[in-house]
Amino acid sequence: MTVLILTSEEDVTADMVVLRLHEAGVPVVRLDPADLTTGVALSGEYVRGVCHGHLSVAGRLVSMSGLRSVWVRRPGLAAARASQPSAWLTEEASQALYGMLRCTEARWMNHPDAARRARHKPWQLGLAQRSGLPVPATLITTFPQAAREFSERFPDLVVKPVSGAHPKEPPRAVPTSRVAPDTDFSAVAFGPTLLQRRVPKRADIRLTAVGGRLFAARKAIEPDADPDDVDVRFAPSLSPWSAVEVPPRVATAVHAYLSGAELAYGAFDFAEDADGIWWFLECNQSGQFGFVEMDTGQPIARAIAQWLASAPDDTSSAGAGPRPAP
Repeated sequence: MTVLILTSEEDVTADMVVLRLHEAGVPVVRLDPADLTTGVALSGEYVRGVCHGHLSVAGRLVSMSGLRSVWVRRPGLAAARASQPSAWLTEEASQALYGMLRCTEARWMNHPDAARRARHKPWQLGLAQRSGLPVPATLITTFPQAAREFSERFPDLVVKPVSGAHPKEPPRAVPTSRVAPDTDFSAVAFGPTLLQRRVPKRADIRLTAVGGRLFAARKAIEPDADPDDVDVRFAPSLSPWSAVEVPPRVATAVHAYLSGAELAYGAFDFAEDADGIWWFLECNQSGQFGFVEMDTGQPIARAIAQWLASAPDDTSSAGAGPRPAP
């Protein structure tokens, strides 16, 4: 049976998993939905209660009934590179591809329905709290007065986007920033604003969950670090990521989060404070892991390959998590 990877051609992180799958002798097909109607073709037939579907990728014909698993990594917009692209064609191609794949018995990392829901940061915060993860005091509001009152209760705040990346082409990451003490919150009325109590951190934690396996890495904060550099993605640092054990209480809560979110993969970001508490910041359902593996040597790519290569009904394999119904 075949592993299908939905991602862009330039995805180096996916390359790491493809290599592991090749080493294990597992057939793998890599497809970017953006190539639909050009380098990629599809067909699905529904006759007399039986569904047959096929994909053609670079001249290779793949039966959808022969798919072992589907890894939704970083797929492009469906039919974006068609000879005559349009919003209508994108919607048609997306519904055709993902609708057919939903008819298969393949298991997903992650299922599109679960992934779409998991992208909502307010929902993440609520699920994290219910799962037992510490969450910094947070306010999402368009009421300037609510923002002012929140800043009085929690004078040391950061502001971050509710949705994540800014929708430029290509998308641009918007850094988390510290809120100045004399900030005028009147502009909050023009768009939802996420304010959160700043965690005075001694380290950043990236926890990569692959099914039931957890890989945690820690990056210590430089002693002379600028307290305004709150976003690890943009803060200057020479400290490498190092492997670290996951506290049992955090592990239990992360497993509860994954179960509640119906995710087989998640990249969790935490801030570790002076007392060693890991404060939940967010979970990216398709987050990068290559930089962590390069620094720590943790076999994350191999773990993903093993999960993808295991049988759809093999619940004894590491990380055989829940799969939403089609």
